[in-house]
Amino acid sequence: MRRREFITLLGGATAWPFSVHAQQAPSLPRLGVLLVGLSPESKAAQHFRRGLRDAGYFEGRNVVIEWRYAKGDYERVRAFVDEFIRSKVDVMVMDSTVGTEAAKRATSTIPIVMALVLDPVGSGLIKSLAKPGGNITGLSMMTTVDLNSKRLQLLKEVIPQLTRAAVMWNPDHPLHAKAVEDLKERASSLRIELSFVSVRTPEQFSPAFSDIAQAKAQALYVIEDPLFFANRLTILSLASDARLPTLHDLRRFPEEGALMSYGPDLYDLFRRAASYVDRILKGSKPADLPVEQPTKFELVINLKTAKALGLIVPPTLLAVTDDVIE
Repeated sequence: MRRREFITLLGGATAWPFSVHAQQAPSLPRLGVLLVGLSPESKAAQHFRRGLRDAGYFEGRNVVIEWRYAKGDYERVRAFVDEFIRSKVDVMVMDSTVGTEAAKRATSTIPIVMALVLDPVGSGLIKSLAKPGGNITGLSMMTTVDLNSKRLQLLKEVIPQLTRAAVMWNPDHPLHAKAVEDLKERASSLRIELSFVSVRTPEQFSPAFSDIAQAKAQALYVIEDPLFFANRLTILSLASDARLPTLHDLRRFPEEGALMSYGPDLYDLFRRAASYVDRILKGSKPADLPVEQPTKFELVINLKTAKALGLIVPPTLLAVTDDVIE
C-alpha cells in the first residue's frame, strides 16, 4: 500500500468515531410553555425558571424552552399547541384551563403539566386528583376552601356598607358559568346584590364599566381569567376612573393598583410545576403523578388604593394580611 493511501485511510478511521458520536449525541429536552394570560417575562414565569434551576435545568444549556404568549386571546391557543406538536416538544406546560383543554384535544401522548388550572376534575381534564390518568398532571387551583364566600366576606369587611357589587366574567371560559352560579348563592347570605357583566374581548371592557356604573355597583369582583390578566392595566385604569374598589384572585392586581386579592400563591404553583417537568423528563408517567392542590393562600391589600378611595381597612384585617402595599 502506498504511504499516501495509508495516511488517508488512517485519518478517515480516526475521524469516523467522532462523526458517529456527534450524530448520536442526545438532543436537549424541549419544553413547550403556553402562557395565555401571563407573559414569559412575568414573575410567575421567573418562578417556573427558578423551579427548573432548582431541579438542575438551565434554559439554553441543558433544556430548550419554547415560550408562547397568547396575550389573553383564546383564538391563538390552538395554533400554539399545534406548533408544539410539530416541533415535537417533550412536555407541554400550561398556565390555564383554556390552554390545557386545547392541548388535551390535540394530543394524548405528549405529557401536559398544568400550572394554573381551576378545576381539572370538574372540567373533565383528569379522572381524579389521586389518579389523573392519561397524559395530564400538575397543579389544581380548586380547593376545599370556599374562596368565593371568603372573598365576598373580605370585601364586606373593607366596605361594611356594601350592598351592591358587580361581577366581571368571561362566558368563553369553561368554568366561569359555574363560578357565577356559586357567587349568586353566596351573595344572598351576605345581603349583597350582584350584577354580572360579561367580557369576551378587550373592546368590551369600556362598555362593561358603563354597565357597572348604571347598576350603581359599589365594588367589582373580577373572576380570574387569562383575558382579564393580560388586560389588567385596562381594567385597573377604568376602575380608577370610576373610583371603584376591585377584588381579584391573584396578587398581581393589587400590586398594580387594585384594592385587594385573595387566592392561591401563584408563584408557588409555578415553581412546583417545574418539579413535575423534572419527574416526567426522568421517566415518570403523568398518569402516575397525583395532581396537587395549593398549599399557600395569600391576602394582599393595597393600602394606598384604599386611602385614595376613602376606605379604612380594619386593623384586625390588616393583622392577617400577608402583604400590605403602601
